[in-house]
Amino acid sequence: MKMGAEAGNTLHGTMENAESIARSLIQEAYEKLKETKPEEALEKLEQALRVDYTQQEALYALKCLNWWLERIKNLNNSDGVRDPYSKGSFLLSQWKSYYSFLDLIGSAYETCQYAVKRFVYGLALKNYQEALADGVLRHDPGLLEQIGRCYKGMGSYEEALNYLKQAAQFKQEDAATISALADVYALLGEAKAAKALFREAFFMDPQRVDLDDMESGLILSLVKRVADMGYSGPELLEWIPVYGALLGVFTVKRELKIAELGRLRQRIFDLESKLRGSPKEENLLTPSLLNKYLRLIDHYEGKDDGGALIDEIKLKIKIIKPVVFERYMC
Repeated sequence: MKMGAEAGNTLHGTMENAESIARSLIQEAYEKLKETKPEEALEKLEQALRVDYTQQEALYALKCLNWWLERIKNLNNSDGVRDPYSKGSFLLSQWKSYYSFLDLIGSAYETCQYAVKRFVYGLALKNYQEALADGVLRHDPGLLEQIGRCYKGMGSYEEALNYLKQAAQFKQEDAATISALADVYALLGEAKAAKALFREAFFMDPQRVDLDDMESGLILSLVKRVADMGYSGPELLEWIPVYGALLGVFTVKRELKIAELGRLRQRIFDLESKLRGSPKEENLLTPSLLNKYLRLIDHYEGKDDGGALIDEIKLKIKIIKPVVFERYMC
């Protein structure tokens, strides 16, 4: 009996030791990924499985890494993607497909996803930096924006801010650029700037905001609250600025310039006409129109003649979406 117990303890100890070694190899693999050394990461994960074939995290990480290695292989074999800028852009364009892949296998193991993210953005950044060093695209706003996005994805928020601010100087009316800049400000704790810029981005064009690229709690908590109301896809994007204003998230406001006010009024007129003529598109047109109404209310607040105009807008809101009026506008 004693010998049997000793054998059992030895076996148990051996299993614990194998698991510990495998866990250590997995962590080493993640570090290699962060250093953009995928082949070495792959070797570490395979070693981990040889030590402990039951390691589910190693299997999961291998699936994720092999998914990206297959894309990189296709990239390297493609005749149409040769220059560094195109290679970097190809890598970043694969994120949506990767998220669909994760929907199939599950998005467990956050440490793994963080390492994968660092790897992909780091590899894309190397390509973009090569394009930048060439000199021809040194002031190209698209390249500056992509470099900023890469730094953001890698957690280097100060560097991201530097490049995204430069890009935004040339792309002041691009919601994708402005929302990325807003996200970085939020990640740096600059809430006022983040709220102002998020509000601008969603006012310009909600459909241009890439929610998969957002990282800050400021915007993600709002997205969750709106999604919990039953909205998804393009409809979700249109409702975010509405509830962002009504729930007190997009609180930093500014007065519109005369030209902006004219464009806003024209846009409202167009949307009202579309809503009357296209009831099938109501799910998108209604929140878009409400977004414009709320922006117009903000403009009129504090003006001597603003009270009557605001009341008129609130009446329109009551007609097209009574629940919003009753809950938030009374």
